[in-house]
Amino acid sequence: MTKKLLLSSLALFLLVEEWLWDMLTALGRRLTVWLHLAAFERWLARTTPKVAMAALLLPVLLILPVKFVGLLLFAHGRIVQGIGLLIAAKLFATLLISRMFAITRPQLLTFAWFSRLYSTITRWLTWAHGRIRATWVYQQSTRLKQAAKAKLAAWLRDGRTHG
Repeated sequence: MTKKLLLSSLALFLLVEEWLWDMLTALGRRLTVWLHLAAFERWLARTTPKVAMAALLLPVLLILPVKFVGLLLFAHGRIVQGIGLLIAAKLFATLLISRMFAITRPQLLTFAWFSRLYSTITRWLTWAHGRIRATWVYQQSTRLKQAAKAKLAAWLRDGRTHG
């Protein structure tokens, strides 16, 4: 029973994670266009492995002070503001780190230790996702999500043609 509850909880968490990842990836692409960063991204994709590692670590270092401010808000009784700041910081950091990683992965994988770590984590995630995706909760939630997306797309399409 405990194992089933854990897998069901993880299935819901995975769905939210996948949705956020897709949303943040799309936002990252749009920001690249809006902020005219394509030339920077092309340069970054061709840079040295050490510069690529610095580019990956920079967002982590930049977001740390923001997280500390969130914790300070907690300490001063401003729980809602602290939670809001921590969530916003997490989303922004995820956006930046995932974008940097997508651009610099080939250079990063030239570090033997990074390649081993990446392979190990990828193997674990593949195994875990396989177990979670096999659960009834994940499968039902995925069907509901797909149905909701189809209804939203139809509603938007009908609204444009009749509006």
